Amino acid sequence: MKELPKLILTRENVQQGLTPKDLARRCRSGALVRVRRGVYVDGGIWRALEPWDQYRVRVSAAAETFVAPTIFAWHSAASVWRVPTIGLRHPVHALTLQNDGGRSRAGILRHYVPAAGLKAVRREGLLVTERVRTVLDLAAFTPFAEAVVPLDHVLKPDDGQGLPALTKEQLLAGADGLYTAAAMKRIRTAVDFADPRSGSPGESYGRALMWIAGFEPPELQREMRDGSGLVGYTDYFWERVRLAGEFDGVEKYVKPEYLKGRTVSQAVVEEKAREDRIRALGNGVVRWVWADLMAAGQLERRLAAAGAPRRRARSAR
Repeated sequence: MKELPKLILTRENVQQGLTPKDLARRCRSGALVRVRRGVYVDGGIWRALEPWDQYRVRVSAAAETFVAPTIFAWHSAASVWRVPTIGLRHPVHALTLQNDGGRSRAGILRHYVPAAGLKAVRREGLLVTERVRTVLDLAAFTPFAEAVVPLDHVLKPDDGQGLPALTKEQLLAGADGLYTAAAMKRIRTAVDFADPRSGSPGESYGRALMWIAGFEPPELQREMRDGSGLVGYTDYFWERVRLAGEFDGVEKYVKPEYLKGRTVSQAVVEEKAREDRIRALGNGVVRWVWADLMAAGQLERRLAAAGAPRRRARSAR
């Protein structure tokens, strides 16, 4: 995650002689962006942020407008823990201890929770649900394919933040007594399916979509070798039909940690050579990108055309 921009608050700038009209004029010019009422950020910095970082800024902006301390949850807590989630237009999620059905306004969605068993921690200046509760809430209340993404992530150490891997046993123990029977069923299903070998959020989401579509579960991170040595590791592999599946997230072509000193052109050429070596071993290769995951049925059609095996017959349409 990039360093987040400083929040510019109307209440502070008015005290320094900057009027609401001045702020509005700067917004019209693009110098500032209004994140929510009374909160602005530098326009250039905002436009350079990835969508998930912009969402994280919205969470901080919401906290600045609340009168009382507020506990953030669901996707909002995940953004603070830097746990990946699916989707770009989530509201800010906050908790309420008043059992009045929750209230939603100004982009804030509040969820009632009983005080018993609720634990919050202060992180980056915000009160958020603890790490286990955060991913459990997502497993309980978001679709299965989306829930798998944060679960896969926390089953691995987060070296960037110095956070240890969680175990499935820890997750299930953390859910005890907090959820309804129906929610617990969803949690157990998602936790059982989760796998720390997944290499990225896109790989996690794609694997869950494959399962929903009825495909056989592939082997993850299959090692490939030929006469020249190690070829690499495929994201997915179906041994029965000798088919490798590769998710092409943009990260491998733009992020320095993936490029490892190479240019984008060099990375593309090397990836093509790697695929040629995999095919030379007698394997098929099918590739897809984020757009294929986000378009309903597109990944299923790609895998079916490539001959990926199914564990059950295709559902009637």
